[in-house]
Amino acid sequence: MELLLRDIKTDKAAWREVGALYQTAFPDDERAPFCLLRRRALRGKAQMLAAYDAERFAGFAYLVQYRDLLYLFYFAVAEKLRGQGYGSAILQALWQRFPEKRIFLAREQLDEQAPNAAERAKRRAFYLANGLADWPCQIKEASVIYDVMGRGGAKVTAAEYRALIEGWCGRLMRWLVDMRVLEKAE
Repeated sequence: MELLLRDIKTDKAAWREVGALYQTAFPDDERAPFCLLRRRALRGKAQMLAAYDAERFAGFAYLVQYRDLLYLFYFAVAEKLRGQGYGSAILQALWQRFPEKRIFLAREQLDEQAPNAAERAKRRAFYLANGLADWPCQIKEASVIYDVMGRGGAKVTAAEYRALIEGWCGRLMRWLVDMRVLEKAE
């Protein structure tokens, strides 16, 4: 495997590949409008990194930055390549590309009653195996509450997350869609 992460900015063909994967990899209630993701990336408010093994599209990482904080907002591996080490390779490439950053993500909460309970547990184990740890907070985005995992230092604070989201989508949008850090109940 010869993995390369590429910021796709104005590469229309790459955006089509990423968009197709985005539509199938995330449930409706967890997807922001793709045109918004693209617009924010084109305006420098985020980075869309497409992963390629030679010329073969392998997946993508959508990142939003605030100071030393990097939010892995969306991350997906091409369906035909899952279970072959590409997810780990993409994450390792991110860790190498951003060694000084506190990188975090929001993942579905573990819930034995959820229809995808086994998938959620497997996803958490994958992230743990790739250097992320559970952080003692949660993120609420619209009606969904996620657990937070990260690496590289202290957990994200509510103020940092608010600034990150406002920098990404603006103050008005931030107030229209409830997006905030919650302290995790122990």
